[in-house]
Amino acid sequence: QVHLVESGGGLVQAGGSLRLSCAASGSISNFNAMGWYRQAPGKQRELVADIFRGGLTNYADSVKGRFTISRDNAKNTVYLQMDSLKPEDTAVYYCKARVPIAGGVWVNDYWGQGTQVTVSS
Repeated sequence: QVHLVESGGGLVQAGGSLRLSCAASGSISNFNAMGWYRQAPGKQRELVADIFRGGLTNYADSVKGRFTISRDNAKNTVYLQMDSLKPEDTAVYYCKARVPIAGGVWVNDYWGQGTQVTVSS
């Protein structure tokens, strides 16, 4: 079982910045991937960014050039630096970990509880 705890959300004006953190209970260097997702009211949850075991990163088109995902294996923490925030970035942001089990034959996805990000215009 892996527990994920997000922090760093809040209220910010358009153009501002926030840094989200996701602390994991396990060793993230062993995880296949970790990612940030978001869900706005009335919308489906969507991928924001993810980072894979080898360090490769992937971003949604809507955040490319503004958001940066990174990780600190020693702290078992993944970060999402969000710059040039827009009102449309307002959502609950969730952290997800994809963890290999049974020697990597299967994977389990674990989610955090979410943190609210609100961007005012």
